[in-house]
Amino acid sequence: MRFITLFLICMLSGTVHSAPPKEIFWEDLIPKGHVQIDTQDAASHDGADQNWVQPSLDAPVVKSLDGKSVSLPGFVVPLEGDNQLIREFLLVPYFGACIHVPPPPPNQIVHVKIKGGVPIDSLYDAITVTGVIKVETWQGELAQTGYTMQAVGVAPFEL
Repeated sequence: MRFITLFLICMLSGTVHSAPPKEIFWEDLIPKGHVQIDTQDAASHDGADQNWVQPSLDAPVVKSLDGKSVSLPGFVVPLEGDNQLIREFLLVPYFGACIHVPPPPPNQIVHVKIKGGVPIDSLYDAITVTGVIKVETWQGELAQTGYTMQAVGVAPFEL
């Protein structure tokens, strides 16, 4: 009886924790069996306008990720914020994506919002973003994404 009472108290008090976020990587955002073209290798830095067009907008997503709590490492492309806090950004798999080279396919970009913002010390450094990922398209001036995320945390990337 004491065990049942203790269990109910834990359940009601919220001390029973849910599973930690699933750690995912960029290849997990591409459906198994889909052969994706590596757009980074084809990038040219000669300044030609066609170089900045996002290739392969028809990039399939992994629908089973929708609504999952995940953590994903990557690099920040700021969209909204100031010199103190960033509230909205694109998370991309490599530095310079969407700025210095053509954007990756939409299934390799995550549109992230974080309530209250987060300081990002250096755009050159990789970070890990934790939050709920959605299979949802977002489109802005820089790129179209196949995923969005409401972040709850951002931390420096650690191996």
